[in-house]
Amino acid sequence: MLRTLCIGVAALLAGCASPPPMPPVASVDLDRFMGDWYVIAHIPSWPERNAYDAVESYRLLPDGRVQTDFRYRDGSFDAPVDTMHPVATVRPGTGNAVWGMQFIWPIKAEYVIAYLDAGYQTTIIGRSKRDYVWIMARVPCLDDAVYADLLRRVTALGYTESPRKVPQRCGR
Repeated sequence: MLRTLCIGVAALLAGCASPPPMPPVASVDLDRFMGDWYVIAHIPSWPERNAYDAVESYRLLPDGRVQTDFRYRDGSFDAPVDTMHPVATVRPGTGNAVWGMQFIWPIKAEYVIAYLDAGYQTTIIGRSKRDYVWIMARVPCLDDAVYADLLRRVTALGYTESPRKVPQRCGR
């Protein structure tokens, strides 16, 4: 009986263990990373759960922080544009790949650049909690094979939920 109880408690505690830290890319050239990134798919935060035409824009500030402008339409292509304007602080010693994204003071959410192709055309932003993820690209729509590869990468990062594909207007 005691052995069964101990095994049960051990299994329960193992289920409560935190996932391993999100592995960042080795380094990010911030100047190359700046600009517009279309959100291709995501496991979204509450405000962006029904996003259409989602675009994240980054601009390096003189103090080294990153001004972020996130714009999207809520629920349809015809909805008005909503925006958020968080500011990110690049964490020292991370090769510019781990940011603290601040939507409200004093809370900084972890943002980890977990994948970035060599041409700075596609990226995956994740979190160690595996609660949110963003697949982004410099263009609003991707080739099916490229998209499938990015989804495989998200799974390899330890996500068990499938990202939601964000409706984008591909003809622009």
